[in-house]
Amino acid sequence: MSEPSATASGLRPELAELIALREAVRAWPPARRAALSTHGPANSALRGRGMEYAESRPYSPGDEVRHIDWRVTARTGRAHTKLFHAERERVTLLVCDTDPRLYFGTRVRFKSVQAARAGALLAWAAQRAGDRVAALRGSRGEAPVAPAGGARGVLHVLGALTRWYAGPPVDDAGLDHALRHAARLLHPGARLLLLADPHGLQAVPDTRLAALSAHMDVACVLLADPLELDPPVARLPIQAAQRHELDLGDRRVRAAWMETFAARLDAVQARLARLRVGCRVLRSDDPIEPLLSLWQARQAEVA
Repeated sequence: MSEPSATASGLRPELAELIALREAVRAWPPARRAALSTHGPANSALRGRGMEYAESRPYSPGDEVRHIDWRVTARTGRAHTKLFHAERERVTLLVCDTDPRLYFGTRVRFKSVQAARAGALLAWAAQRAGDRVAALRGSRGEAPVAPAGGARGVLHVLGALTRWYAGPPVDDAGLDHALRHAARLLHPGARLLLLADPHGLQAVPDTRLAALSAHMDVACVLLADPLELDPPVARLPIQAAQRHELDLGDRRVRAAWMETFAARLDAVQARLARLRVGCRVLRSDDPIEPLLSLWQARQAEVA
């Protein structure tokens, strides 16, 4: 699918464009449904670990460490592994950063618009894989978009993305609040896809991300603007309360700029890798179709 030209000057996401991104996954084979009863553990043709815990059995060599049932292990003194019900309708949850830093851009579109496009593409991929799709942001008042299957479920998510990324919400409570909410909603085996500005992740403790990645598949799309990562060697006008100029040709000023943006991004990527969170950097002027390789890699990892 060809990259569309900037629409609406790239300031706000357009629902029609988010719907059209379905074409990128339409050629994928549809999800295979398990034909067995939903009562009790069963083998399934679907990929990945099921959402529902079934039982625990003694650990066998080759079992994944992340599936160890630590409570039963502690109680019995013998390692046990969790078993799960067959996966039929896994939930894929988009956790959307709405930090004010996302509503900015210097080429093609705002980072917020790119976040909406990335979320839409991944939502269509999840629906094509047979998942139910949901979404939430860091809000103390707005309810999440409830999990739902089929195109209708994706459309509810796309409507939320269009609203959330049209402008900075006044009640943004941050990514850590959003991820705490996500942890309460999701069952083991779910997939969590995080759309985030690198700055927003600084307030999220390692323990939160580690706990999520231990029980479900977690991947993150980090949004960036070309100016943040590759500024010109020139004077840059800054408009705040007053107009200022930032001399990016000055060695010390440029070093401080790179520490604020590029070095922070590198540090966040290294941190996510250490915590077993899949990650992809997406600039606001990048095509988004390569994100599908992130999706397919996550699919293969949980298969």
